[in-house]
Amino acid sequence: MNPFVSLIIISLVSLVFGLIVMWVSKKFKVEGNPIVEQINAILPQTQCGQCTYPGCKPYAEAIANGEAQINQCPPGGEEGVKKLAELLDVEVLELNPENGEVKEVDMVVEIVEKDCIGCTKCIQVCPVDAIVGAAKHMHTIIIDACTGCDLCIPACPVDCIISIEAPLPKFIQRIEKPKLFETIAEAQQW
Repeated sequence: MNPFVSLIIISLVSLVFGLIVMWVSKKFKVEGNPIVEQINAILPQTQCGQCTYPGCKPYAEAIANGEAQINQCPPGGEEGVKKLAELLDVEVLELNPENGEVKEVDMVVEIVEKDCIGCTKCIQVCPVDAIVGAAKHMHTIIIDACTGCDLCIPACPVDCIISIEAPLPKFIQRIEKPKLFETIAEAQQW
């Protein structure tokens, strides 16, 4: 047999096996640990770091791997601990006081703008990018994005960031009632 034909046959067989391996790897691909996604869905997504992890997803991974207890998330509160215990079929634990306290009221932060020196230290520590401003210019908080984690308060060198109760929405949009009488009057004209 010609060596060139042998080379072509081996190349074709390798190509076929390569395509089979590629198809099998896509068909049976595992997207990661699904329990991590379920745990992460229960966590409040404040990304505050009070659990000693840099965000909710790493904390969820640590819980799934058995590296962390389910009671380290103060923003999730006792309700979050109960949901995690139910999902993982473990005993409900009391919230760990070393990680912080549960706030009775939703809190956000506010910058006392006349005192802000524009140092950007608060922007650097905000895990949800709720602070806007530029260097040497006044900063402000996007209230709707603020999770109330308070990580920016100790970062501020002039103490111009304060914690306040989350305000109610300024505008409550209501769906306009249908103009039923106009519709009936128009219908009677026919």
